[in-house]
Amino acid sequence: MPRLAQQYPTQLPLTLRRRTAVPLQQQIVEQIRQLVLREVLTPGARIPSTRALAEQLDVSRNTVAIAYELLTAEGLIEVHPARGTSVSRRLPKAFAPAPSGVASKARAAERLRPAVPVRMPALALRAPDGALLYDFRLGQVDDALFPERSFRQLFARRLEATLEPLARYGDPAGLEALRVAIADHLRRARGIRCSPDRVVVVAGCQEGLNLIARVLLSPGMDVVVENPCYQGAASVFESHGARLISAPVDEEGVCVAALSDVRATLAYVTPSHQFPLGFTLSLARRLELLDWASRTGAYVIEDDYDSDFRYEGSPLLALQALDSQSSVIYLGTFSKSIGAGLRLGYAVFPESLAAAAVAAKSIMNNGHPMLDQAVVAEFLASGAFDRHLRRLRHQYLSRRDCLLRQIERYFGPCRVDGIEGGMHVAWRLPEGAPTARVVQQLALQQRVGIYSLEAAPVHAEGSVPASDSTVFLGYPCLAPERIERAMAMVAETVKVGAPHCPRGATMRCKMDV
Repeated sequence: MPRLAQQYPTQLPLTLRRRTAVPLQQQIVEQIRQLVLREVLTPGARIPSTRALAEQLDVSRNTVAIAYELLTAEGLIEVHPARGTSVSRRLPKAFAPAPSGVASKARAAERLRPAVPVRMPALALRAPDGALLYDFRLGQVDDALFPERSFRQLFARRLEATLEPLARYGDPAGLEALRVAIADHLRRARGIRCSPDRVVVVAGCQEGLNLIARVLLSPGMDVVVENPCYQGAASVFESHGARLISAPVDEEGVCVAALSDVRATLAYVTPSHQFPLGFTLSLARRLELLDWASRTGAYVIEDDYDSDFRYEGSPLLALQALDSQSSVIYLGTFSKSIGAGLRLGYAVFPESLAAAAVAAKSIMNNGHPMLDQAVVAEFLASGAFDRHLRRLRHQYLSRRDCLLRQIERYFGPCRVDGIEGGMHVAWRLPEGAPTARVVQQLALQQRVGIYSLEAAPVHAEGSVPASDSTVFLGYPCLAPERIERAMAMVAETVKVGAPHCPRGATMRCKMDV
């Protein structure tokens, strides 16, 4: 088959005008010139024979032969008896491609809408000499824990059933069976009572944020964000032209008192496990935030990105479960509990916004693959998801405990926040240690990825308390034995690097004792 493709090149996109004074052979010459100039035909590319092109254009073979002779004389094409006709490998200078297209790009940029300054989320660290050996990347899960067997069975079962729905467009809000299963899960797990009509299936929290912004934001509107907060959320709001108002965070979560005089369209919070500091929003603050939203008419986005994982005590009710004024939009995702590659999450809108959200969703992408949705719906409804979560919680708790033991083993008693649940902790470096950024760089030299505030996917305004001494560690992606090896390497590199750092003169790792 490849030989046939080479022997009989694809037809050329040429269109001849019969009723014009320009000869047909000249039209062929000019159009092939343009194809070369626009790099549709590149040096060495095969072009049809005179017979094949004559048949395509319904002209005499002699007409095409004359055109090819003119192009050969210009140095644009070359004819080889054995290989056929092709674009010249060495084109005349006049036909050489432009080096960068700077001028055309500048003209295109003039037609863009006014630029909105958007800060891109931080990328994962890379070691100087290649891939990391151990990476405590935030939000990363362990591929080995994906429920592969269950999904193989569910996909096979669905493929054996009728495939008729796959040939039709579905509801932009998502497969009804999946929305029913999500509503049932939220009622049992998070205390949220909602009808499936208020649930919209999205491609993870990031698309959920974009959907909310499309429904509610216009340029110049104000959005409250925690300081610090998830960079992906801040970038979405900024890309829609919103002004960000930063609210400080302490051990009880976002400081609602700082919002007393603020009138905003939206407030974005992560109450179950504040990102990235790990605090849980207290019940008093939750009620205070809902009261503020009710008084000001703001909507609150509750990003419950990793609330499926709670290790100590009972989780507080979701903010949405406490909302009696329809002020909260709830965001959840299967990226952390099943797998990010599925690109499935969900948003629960107040009844007054549900129709607008579905209409906006239909404009964005009109839904997601039906087979994937059907499989996840059955995974939830069958109870397999609950069993999978129990397994994950057991594994993640073991890994969290291992990480905490290693921190204490090598660095003594340290403050570690966010240990009650979630998928990462905020480790406060001991007194006398180098700064978080320096520790990150020292670890990176040993191909271990640990994250300072600057390297994490975090948006922060101004000075964040203890930011220069806090390291963020995501632990679900590393088995306990790998965590042990990684933290031993971190301890060793900090021990070596500490004397060379301003804060390191008095720092001693426990391994020295």
